[in-house]
Amino acid sequence: MWHRHWPALAALAFVLAALLPWFVPAAPAPRARHVEWPQQWDGRALRPLAQSAVEQRFAARFPGAIGRFTDGQRVIVLRRVNAPTRMLHPAADCFRGLGHRLGAVALERDARARLWRCFESTAPDGQRLRVCERIEADDGTSFIDPSSWFWAAALGQSSGPWQAVTVVEAL
Repeated sequence: MWHRHWPALAALAFVLAALLPWFVPAAPAPRARHVEWPQQWDGRALRPLAQSAVEQRFAARFPGAIGRFTDGQRVIVLRRVNAPTRMLHPAADCFRGLGHRLGAVALERDARARLWRCFESTAPDGQRLRVCERIEADDGTSFIDPSSWFWAAALGQSSGPWQAVTVVEAL
């Protein structure tokens, strides 16, 4: 008797399984309670900078922690990420959203042989900036774009937590 109804029951089970995520709330991403930020970056002392109201609202929902610093010449934004998230997006998206015109993207190695994704940006007031970014994993891997990081993290090919670094300097 069950064998006659099995296809219909299986189809119903698959439909219910597919709909389940729509009715069960997702668990919130883990937040970092306290992050021990570095005292220096590339041999230069870091001083914390205040976050704007927009940055504070974004940070309140971010699955990790965000720190904004200066070494006296550059602004360094550090984001500690605890779980794969689409909230970690390219710096270019933020700068475009602020009305900047972006130049060509280039991959560059620094003096420590770290690979960075860099671009030039021109603000609406004409100020020119150089922006470089990378993501570093606790397991030693690094990424130059959030998309490749996201998929590696989501598929378990990189373990965190991760630190996204954005360095901004005036030209």
